[in-house]
Amino acid sequence: MNRERHIPVMLDEVVAALKPAAGEHMVDGTFGAGGYSRALLERAARVTGFDQDPDVIRDAAPMLTEFEGRLDLIHAPFSQMDEHFETGSIDGVVLDIGVSSMQIDQAERGFSFQKDGPLDMRMAQSGLSAADVVNTFAVSDLTRIVGILGEERHAGRVARAIEKERALGPIETTAHLAKIVEKAVGRGPKDKIHPATRTFQGLRIFVNDELGELGRALFAAERILKPGGRLVVVAFHSLEDRIVKRFFQDRLGGAGGSRHMPEVSAKPATFRVEGRAMVKASDAEAERNPRARSAKLRAGIRTGVAASSADLALFGLPNLPWPQRKGETGRRIT
Repeated sequence: MNRERHIPVMLDEVVAALKPAAGEHMVDGTFGAGGYSRALLERAARVTGFDQDPDVIRDAAPMLTEFEGRLDLIHAPFSQMDEHFETGSIDGVVLDIGVSSMQIDQAERGFSFQKDGPLDMRMAQSGLSAADVVNTFAVSDLTRIVGILGEERHAGRVARAIEKERALGPIETTAHLAKIVEKAVGRGPKDKIHPATRTFQGLRIFVNDELGELGRALFAAERILKPGGRLVVVAFHSLEDRIVKRFFQDRLGGAGGSRHMPEVSAKPATFRVEGRAMVKASDAEAERNPRARSAKLRAGIRTGVAASSADLALFGLPNLPWPQRKGETGRRIT
């Protein structure tokens, strides 16, 4: 895994929002290449990182040695962070949502059609794969997955093309699926993205239950943060950002809202916001790092009010046959 190519997005803004101090305990919910964690450790904080990708845990060995005693890693989804810490014990949580460039660069992981590989897309490298979905799901479910999660307006056409092709034999590689989608959707001379991009996005989000995991992680972070603790989330897709926005709007209680949504909740506020509700990457960073162009950062500061109810209905998640997640509590690596 090439850790050098991964550039942490909005690093300066994340650090500024977290305000790490010496001895504080921070949680990096999406450890990846460790970019955020390193910045926090260099400011003398203690960090516990979460990642469900076993490759990430394996490749982080040198960093664990470098920061021995101040860096721990837990091999588990970030949605399980509240299973590892007591309520109100953590000073800061950062979440960088979505697939990492390291995973995309690995053809064998099946996240991208830029290089042919097995149709996999599983961040945890276990459970239901994209090939399972493509080859066994009903056309109606495929249509909803590609249409809702991939925001592909030709989702029905894509699903029917997949059904026709899989009748001839299983669809097992990224190149095979990309070819099917390109033929079904078509490609104009002015199209800026490959026709299969949205289909791959929808499948990836579905296979990893990314929206549900994000919602559960927000609730978990609320439980483990102490009063004054900071939650910082960087999202790259409108579906993800909408969940984060709704969470903060709800948790701001009667003190939050806008002219479009003036009073989301009358509950006591479990978070407060300082400064702008949402921050985008600077033009200079977006020019240096294309991944930053769609990044949106939202942050909140925990109040002393007890954590509110945790109900995924808050986010209006689409009704899809989401994969069942195992109730594993994770493995700690120090």
